Amino acid sequence: MKKLLIIKVLFLSSLLSINYNKAQTTTDYINFYNDVTPKLNSIIPNKTQYYEKPFSNFYSELQNKNISVKGWIFDTKIVPSTKYYKLTLFFCDMSMLRVARENSFQHPWVTLTFEDEIPNQVVSLMEQNHAVWNPTVAQFFSNLKIEKIEFIGVKGYNVEDYSE
Repeated sequence: MKKLLIIKVLFLSSLLSINYNKAQTTTDYINFYNDVTPKLNSIIPNKTQYYEKPFSNFYSELQNKNISVKGWIFDTKIVPSTKYYKLTLFFCDMSMLRVARENSFQHPWVTLTFEDEIPNQVVSLMEQNHAVWNPTVAQFFSNLKIEKIEFIGVKGYNVEDYSE
C-alpha cells in the first residue's frame, strides 16, 4: 500500500512538472490574452452590480464567461497593516506569466476589495494551496461582500496603461 502511494505521488509529480515545463510561446500568450480580456472587459461596465454583494455572485459571472482563475493572493488595504481586505485573481499560470514578463506584455488580473476583513485563516489557506485557485478557495471567499473591483492589464497585451 505504501509503495503504491509513493508511485502515485511520483507519477503525479512528474505529470505536474511536465505540464509546468511545457514550453509556452509568445503566440500562445497572445492567444490566451486575446481570449480572456474581451470576457473581462465585458464585465467592467456593470462591475458595480457586484458591489455590496457576495463574492460568489462575481465568481459565478467569471465562470459563466468561461474565465478560469489560476492563482490568487491577498493583501491589506493600507500599509502597514495586518488586516487583509484585498483579493487578487490571476488568469494565467506561471509559464504564461514568464512569457508575458520576457516580452514586456501586460497580464490581466482583477483585484477585489471586500467590505469586511478577510478572516485570518486566509494565511493557512494560501500556504496549503500554494496560491493555486480551487473550489475550496472559492468557497472560502464566497460570502465576503465586495466593496470595489479593479481590472488591471486589460487594454491590450502591449499597452502600458494599467487602468481599466
